[in-house]
Amino acid sequence: MPKDKCYVGLNAEAYGGMNPTGNIIRDAWVFGLIPETEDCTGWTMQGIDALYDKVSAAWTPYGHLVSNLPKDLRERHERIYTAAVLRAQSLGWHPDLEFAEDPW
Repeated sequence: MPKDKCYVGLNAEAYGGMNPTGNIIRDAWVFGLIPETEDCTGWTMQGIDALYDKVSAAWTPYGHLVSNLPKDLRERHERIYTAAVLRAQSLGWHPDLEFAEDPW
């Protein structure tokens, strides 16, 4: 995959982006690294990789476990991920599905 290829955006992804890239974006929302209105449309792979690094650093103090998040972040995580699952299900997603298409 070319490094300069642009991401289609979380809102344009099949099944609402129930994949690792979607999780990076949702986790960035949880930690306030990007606004929840930002779906990363047009971002390059380098931009998503840089966001991943920031998300990973934000998770580190909590051992990458939702149960270790402080109450406000845990509640935000639950709200964001519950909405994502409901949206994905409305688009025909089921947890047993493999990733249908590459968002790049």
